[in-house]
Amino acid sequence: MQTLKGQHISLRALEPEDLSFLFSIENNEAFWEISHTQAPFSKYLLKQYLENAHLDIYEAKQLRLVIQLNNTNQSIGTIDIFDFNPQHKRAGIGILIDPLFQKNGHASEALDLLIKYCFSHLQLHQLYANITADNLNSLTLFQKKHFSKIGLKKDWIFSQGKFKDEILFQLINE
Repeated sequence: MQTLKGQHISLRALEPEDLSFLFSIENNEAFWEISHTQAPFSKYLLKQYLENAHLDIYEAKQLRLVIQLNNTNQSIGTIDIFDFNPQHKRAGIGILIDPLFQKNGHASEALDLLIKYCFSHLQLHQLYANITADNLNSLTLFQKKHFSKIGLKKDWIFSQGKFKDEILFQLINE
């Protein structure tokens, strides 16, 4: 699908071969705060998740895509659509890039592709993202993509012994 292919990266569906990749990112404690995880995932549980990844977004109300490099096909992250609500034409989005591949424009390109997909193929009217106030990389990324700050959730996330504010961003398809 050309909509999901960019100059340097592509977004693709999950495959059974992604088990090791998913295991490594889902069990990286550095990502637990953004994924609201509190315990490691077993390979067995992730294998079951992959077996159900074929469900249609209208049935599952979510979609996880793998971000891969075009030149090597190496998986470098994931981008998610969650809380998919076709009645109200909105969804939440989240993105995770392996730290080894950050600061190379891959998140920006992946977000461009996902926004285009959501607005053109899924006919969504709006997207939103929840970002902790200290996640400067994500705050910068979403603001560059014209997401507007529409709300602040005080002391919303409890992480590493302290509360953090979470900012709600929204992008309306005008």
